[in-house]
Amino acid sequence: MGVLPNITICRSLSLRLCSAAVLLLGFFGLLAQEANDRTSILIEALQRLKDQDIETNPALKKAVLNVLEKVRGKSAFVDVVRDFKLTNEIPALLEFAIQNPRDPNAAESLKTLLQFGGSDRLKAALAQDVTAAPLINPLGDTGDNRIAGLLLPVVGQTDRSVDVRRAAVRSVVRVQEGALGLVQLARDGRLASDLKLITATELSTVRWPAVKSAAAEVLPPPAARGNAQLPPLAELIQLRGDSRRGATVFRLPEVNCISCHLVGNEGVDFGPALSEIGTKLGREALVESILDPSAGISFGFEAWQFSLKGGDEAFGLIASETEQEVVLKLQGGSMNRLKKSEIEGRTKQPLSIMPIGLQASLSTQEFVDLIEYLASLKKP
Repeated sequence: MGVLPNITICRSLSLRLCSAAVLLLGFFGLLAQEANDRTSILIEALQRLKDQDIETNPALKKAVLNVLEKVRGKSAFVDVVRDFKLTNEIPALLEFAIQNPRDPNAAESLKTLLQFGGSDRLKAALAQDVTAAPLINPLGDTGDNRIAGLLLPVVGQTDRSVDVRRAAVRSVVRVQEGALGLVQLARDGRLASDLKLITATELSTVRWPAVKSAAAEVLPPPAARGNAQLPPLAELIQLRGDSRRGATVFRLPEVNCISCHLVGNEGVDFGPALSEIGTKLGREALVESILDPSAGISFGFEAWQFSLKGGDEAFGLIASETEQEVVLKLQGGSMNRLKKSEIEGRTKQPLSIMPIGLQASLSTQEFVDLIEYLASLKKP
């Protein structure tokens, strides 16, 4: 109990009048006596001493390291490591961010890691999707331009998960160096087609006028009928239409969604059934699935190109496969049976079998009505 008045006094005094050594020697005793319910007091005291060099103050160093172990893996751990420049904790900072990507201190953990020179370790973690996925969003929250050099390579790695690459776009665009890098990738023709829509959308909202202007030149937003510009994605998903008019649009010959999709018992069983699509996808995903169908191809609906003996080719979705044959589902719902003895090779296509540019045959209002209709198709 005798240590508490000392802590109270020290809180009210300038550090010039309160010796770090005296303070830490006192509350180090408190730590040993009542660690569980006094840790927050110790952390507060440490924050008042964060400018001290612990290497020249053994008592302070001992107390800092003791508190560090008690908060390891918790949000306060990041603060202690940062405040006392514990550069040997780089691996622990990275592990904290991976394990706690939604913690408010996840971004601070990665920012501290970068300040400590841990870019190489972070780069290694970003090389694998399993460790990259939880790190990408907190990296964007750091606001550190150095993330451009870490995330732009991920954007360009077409063999990586599309979800990871899309997340990398959303994060890297939040710093100016990253936004400029995305513009340059598009200008050089090195931006994958499955990222063009999301990149154009994200760049259209950046706060740097010159970057936004350059992006509009190399990545123009999708156009509606008559070359009218659709609103940015963020605005488009806020618009509301008429689902009854949207049902009519869905069945228009120039749109012809019904020729590839089932809604209830109506339509063709070729692409994914849409009877409950409004339950499965939100408005943003529905808009993106039309404007950029290759960005999220559903499992089992990947298109395949087959080369056959004699020079012929076959194209479609694989409906089934046995040791003797492959059955392809063709647009319109018919089947094409290929004997395996006739097949020379096969290649999975990176682009969706759904045509791109569907919105170009619609007005903005018709497009919004179509989205309203799709959003209304929900599980009873």
